[in-house]
Amino acid sequence: MSELPYDLREINRLIGEYLPKTGGPQETVIRAMDEAVENGGKRIRPALMYETCRCFAAACGEEEEQWINDIAPFMAAMEMIHTFSLIHDDLPCMDNDTMRRGKPTTWYTYGEGMGTLAGDGLMLEALWLVGKSAADSENPQRAARAIEILGEKSGIRGMLGGQSVDVEQTGKPLDDNQLDFIYRLKTAALIEGSLMIGAVIGGATTHETEIAERIGENIGVAFQIQDDILDETSTEEELGKPIHSDQKNQKTTYVSLHGIEAAEKEVLRRSEEAKELLGEFPGDTERLAALIDFLINRKK
Repeated sequence: MSELPYDLREINRLIGEYLPKTGGPQETVIRAMDEAVENGGKRIRPALMYETCRCFAAACGEEEEQWINDIAPFMAAMEMIHTFSLIHDDLPCMDNDTMRRGKPTTWYTYGEGMGTLAGDGLMLEALWLVGKSAADSENPQRAARAIEILGEKSGIRGMLGGQSVDVEQTGKPLDDNQLDFIYRLKTAALIEGSLMIGAVIGGATTHETEIAERIGENIGVAFQIQDDILDETSTEEELGKPIHSDQKNQKTTYVSLHGIEAAEKEVLRRSEEAKELLGEFPGDTERLAALIDFLINRKK
């Protein structure tokens, strides 16, 4: 399975509505921001958020128009934060990558300074967006909790914290515990946050939100291990970015510690556990299960 089993047109439409409009003296940085978000991508995080919210909102009897209006700004904010992390990940001071999704990276197109600002701009635009959404929300307590989750999972307790440890430990041998910490924070945290925010905005209980977090951790770690596998087995044409970058940057990965076969088994184990936990979600979870299956078998 190499293509996402999901119609992304509605997801892309909702995200597009919240991208900043170009124009004015700061047009260059806005254009760089918008192009980075619009440059393909699987939209896994907003799709997971949307589908999780749909499950819980439908169970609570909420009108579709209302819950979509409530979740859409958080979907856009999550994709902005994810894209900001990719822009900065590609910078010369980090991975020094010149290709992303088959196209030149932001810094390579606009220069290192403007690329850095584009990443900063997406992060801050996401903050403005969810703050405005909470102020306008008919469910301000849910929105406030969602903002808390977004901050936790994207900051030092989540994605950024994991990235900082990854940068600090590059070139050094890691054990399983250290690698698991990096994977859980650097990659899994935003996926956890996506499911948790979808659940919270949809009206989930605290226990159900904790289940969403556990599902997200399993999906996220499996996603990162699959990335490790593809970095070793795919081609640059198929992947849309340089291969063997982990080896080039002297990074310990699950594959380098355990080998391809063990890595594939761990992806399957975590993915199956995530799908089993879906049984505790209300309503129809078929599309969520299909998204998890895609992550197991994706080729890019």
